[in-house]
Amino acid sequence: MTEPIIYVVSDSVGETAELVTKAAITQFEGSNAVIKRFPYVEVKENIDDVISLAKMSRSIIIYTLVKPDIRMYLQNQAEQSGIHAIDVLGPLMNIFETVFGQKPSCEPGLVRKLDADYFKRIEAIEFAVKYDDGRDPRGLLKADIVLIGVSRTSKTPLSQYLAHKRYKVANVPVVPEVDPPEELFKIDSSKCIGLKISAEKLYEIRRERLITLGLDDNAIYANIERIRREINYFEQIASKIGCHVIDVTSKAVEETANIIMNHIQNKK
Repeated sequence: MTEPIIYVVSDSVGETAELVTKAAITQFEGSNAVIKRFPYVEVKENIDDVISLAKMSRSIIIYTLVKPDIRMYLQNQAEQSGIHAIDVLGPLMNIFETVFGQKPSCEPGLVRKLDADYFKRIEAIEFAVKYDDGRDPRGLLKADIVLIGVSRTSKTPLSQYLAHKRYKVANVPVVPEVDPPEELFKIDSSKCIGLKISAEKLYEIRRERLITLGLDDNAIYANIERIRREINYFEQIASKIGCHVIDVTSKAVEETANIIMNHIQNKK
């Protein structure tokens, strides 16, 4: 007996139905069923084409169609033609509609949109890690947002938070003894954000940091005059770039991130 042809029909690319089909086939040792995928089926004429092909051979139709009218049309046409047709999504969506108490959107391809969104977020997170703390100045030219500021102004937490919002963020520490990378002055100033903080607040943060690390809290890192010099140098660099500056002295990371995202959106 010849192996059946399995037509995978979908209003998107058909990956879900094909994966389910292959998972089931693997339970039948020696099966050589042929799988043919019909993606982006959204009108009844497409269904008619599949039914015509299926009638010519011993065939099965496996389908994932989210539009109720197209789904019902395929099922009716298959029944009239004596073709086995299995609805992968329909029964589950019907149960969910009852349990969730709401109608489904019936929009094809949402899974792929969610996947694309997920991978974009992962890419942004990896970007933030790679170009954290000025590790590679080349990242500044590729970034959606560039953060600059003295040490302990939450550049890294902000980079990660914004990355989860799918922004590629690079950050650069501003230190008087180190010249900023040339790339910092080549980027569009509208995507550069300066993080400003009061000297007194920064003194408290750095002092607590040293104590937590078991270090001398009188170190130059937490010296108030040193801190004022760093902030003054930061202001010079920010002015030279012409970037937007946010005072983060009394702001949470989430609050600062929202200000940054609004600024970037308004500039677009």
